[in-house]
Amino acid sequence: MTEAEDRKPRSDEARTTYDPEVTSEFAVPAGLAVPRAGTESETTSEFAVPEGLEAPQPASAEPEGSAFSLPSGYSAQHGPMVFTPPGGVPAVSLTKDAPWQDRMRTMLRMPVTERPAPEPVHKAEEGGPAVPRVLDLTLRIGELLLAGGENAEDVEAAMFAVCRSYGLDRCEPNVTFTLLSISHQPSLVDDPVTASRTVRRRGTDYTRLAAVFQLVDDLSYPETHVSLEEAYRRLAEIRRNRHPYPGWALTAASGLLAGAASVLVGGDLIVFFAAALGAMLGDRLAWLCAGRGLPEFYQFTVAAMPPAAIGVALTLAHVDVRAAAVITGGLFALLPGRALVAGVQDGLTGFYITASARLLEVMYFFVGIVIGVLIVLYFGVKVGGQLNPEAALNIEERPLLQIAAAMLLSLTFAVLLQQERSTVLPVTLNGGVAWSVYGAMHYVGDISPVASTAVAAGLVGLFGQLLSRFRFASALPYTTAAIGPLLPGSATYFGLLSIAQNEVDKGLVSLAKAASLAMAIAIGVNLGAEISRLFLRVGSAGKRRAAKRTRGF
Repeated sequence: MTEAEDRKPRSDEARTTYDPEVTSEFAVPAGLAVPRAGTESETTSEFAVPEGLEAPQPASAEPEGSAFSLPSGYSAQHGPMVFTPPGGVPAVSLTKDAPWQDRMRTMLRMPVTERPAPEPVHKAEEGGPAVPRVLDLTLRIGELLLAGGENAEDVEAAMFAVCRSYGLDRCEPNVTFTLLSISHQPSLVDDPVTASRTVRRRGTDYTRLAAVFQLVDDLSYPETHVSLEEAYRRLAEIRRNRHPYPGWALTAASGLLAGAASVLVGGDLIVFFAAALGAMLGDRLAWLCAGRGLPEFYQFTVAAMPPAAIGVALTLAHVDVRAAAVITGGLFALLPGRALVAGVQDGLTGFYITASARLLEVMYFFVGIVIGVLIVLYFGVKVGGQLNPEAALNIEERPLLQIAAAMLLSLTFAVLLQQERSTVLPVTLNGGVAWSVYGAMHYVGDISPVASTAVAAGLVGLFGQLLSRFRFASALPYTTAAIGPLLPGSATYFGLLSIAQNEVDKGLVSLAKAASLAMAIAIGVNLGAEISRLFLRVGSAGKRRAAKRTRGF
């Protein structure tokens, strides 16, 4: 290469060609030795730790986990809230002297994140009871309440109260017609614990129901100290307790109930004893079928036959009595008013699956009664019995006698429901008030029977709820028996009689009237209870807003 070529600028292609003689200005000069580490690369980051400087390491480094993992030492029970709801944290004031039903019902309607934390567990077990055992106790208590006829909302409130009394927060009970389940999740990152229980058998025993309510009240009261073992012992005693009334008393009560109902629709002394005899025979036949394992549908069918047969026999014998009153009285003892009220109440409070199942059960019972009565009426019409549907329009007004009969009907209904003796007198008076209001509105004020029944049933629900709040007990023993005089026994009978005489249109109209009266009873009882809750608020107005149910969106 000549000297002139040496001074000539090199092209870009020449620059990109590797030339070992040309080096970078940052290259280490030849002959200068630089110490190198054995495994470290020549080029290092400016953030690298200088050689000889050791950074202090933590004693025990925590393993890398999820961003949602709880910090060490964090307690979900005593820690602060992790976020604030969009509408702010409501000021919830739950007074301890209020009934536990109101307090638990309010918290059940609130979102989980807005519920107040439970108080520290005051039970005797060191470290608190085991979660599965608390859930098992909760399910057993809920099973007794649901099997006793309690509505789904109060069953959920009782289950929630038991869990919170033992310090279990974030619990979600769920109640359907035959299945109870409850889920407990300690925190957002812990696995939930879920348990369920199936209700196999149902029985009406309001004494047992009141004992279960007392147990839940003692568990939820902060001043009492009921350990888990003590709660199990008391629950076992409740299960073993015998009914307060013997079998013969129940049979006699069913007869007196039918006799009192026959007096309400215009019967005399002969009709009273005839209706009582038919109802007692039906009750014994139903017990016989139950002992043979027949379903309740057939028990209702068989129990409806003897009163109808006695009424037809009196007509064929040309006895000058109201045969229709005999049959109507027998129907009063069979109409499932308790299940109807519970079913409608579950529907009004948002438990639609349970409400559908209860109303379907009522429909089956009603169909069984219809079949039993229709069989006897068809036979009576074929053999020449002169049964008159127009007798329903000729009921005599006997206020004092009818009020006494209504009170007797409520008293005997309370015995059939196995109520405590201390609740029999209040429910008897409640039934007398219900019939007095109905008679004053319908017979004196000439108001439609549906409206009169709804108002009377509303008063029953209002007084029953007030009595239950006064005694911190269930409202069922104070309301169910009191609606007995309002049951649509006569409308049901005359509808069936018209169908048996091939007057289907008139029969369907009468049965529709009976269904309207039944719905008026159920809605009136529930409305009276809700009105009592509106005027007897628990806590602050902010908590009442949290108790609002869904509005359809």
